[in-house]
Amino acid sequence: MMNKMLKLVILGVAACGVFALTGCGGDKAASSAASSAAGQGALLQKIKKDGKLVVGTAPGFPPYEFLDTSVKDKKSITGIDIKIAEAVAKKLGVKLEVQDMTFQSLLASITTGKIDIAISAITPTAEREKTVDFSDSYLVGKHTLLVRKEDAGKYKTLADFNGKKIAVQKSSLQEKLTNEQIKDAQVVSLTKVPDALLELQQGKVDAVPVQSIVGGQYLITNPDLAPTNVFFKIDSKGSSVAVPKGNEDFIKIVNEVIKENRDNGNIDKWVDEMTKKAVENAKK
Repeated sequence: MMNKMLKLVILGVAACGVFALTGCGGDKAASSAASSAAGQGALLQKIKKDGKLVVGTAPGFPPYEFLDTSVKDKKSITGIDIKIAEAVAKKLGVKLEVQDMTFQSLLASITTGKIDIAISAITPTAEREKTVDFSDSYLVGKHTLLVRKEDAGKYKTLADFNGKKIAVQKSSLQEKLTNEQIKDAQVVSLTKVPDALLELQQGKVDAVPVQSIVGGQYLITNPDLAPTNVFFKIDSKGSSVAVPKGNEDFIKIVNEVIKENRDNGNIDKWVDEMTKKAVENAKK
């Protein structure tokens, strides 16, 4: 946090002499502090001024982000992404405020200033990079499809899903991949992944594409679903933090946090910890 600047009102040459050790030094410190502030991007200045980091995320994507049902009488969001957000807030010395949003509203909420950043297992794409910037990736996972257990082993390749009814999360990478790589797919776009999985369980669709880490989570809690061992073709950049454009200083801080917690093993620990927690929540 920037030191508070003292405003000294000095009247006359004699007064300036009296404050030679403090007043003139104060002017120099003020100039230095002003230069420091000028060197900061608008986002970093705003966060420090507000004393909080406002993060948007879309629960329903365990273990990345999900509602923690162990907290009674309080809607609390937890997950791998929240752990990363907490680490960033701690690095900045500010409080963390988490906003529960739909996935498709996240990037628009950054550009309108409703949130400071978005952390929700977001994969950078050329289209998304037109409106926001991204940090380094913190987790890389493949993208696969889940089917009903009765259809286990039925699908061997992506081509086997041609013309099938596929439920996806709106504005997700999986929606884009389905439209691009599954010919004549009948795409059903829904707000949250659990909504898509419910359609699958009820036999209304044939499959649901998911990020592999998330898919593994849902297989644990939904024994009526099965993996396919079919993966989309993608040069995945992994999950990254989305930030308003033109804030390289803030992205540098986020990248430092990601590297620190990757090197010290925290991210791997959070994956295990949040996977177990999500499973426990689902059993309640």
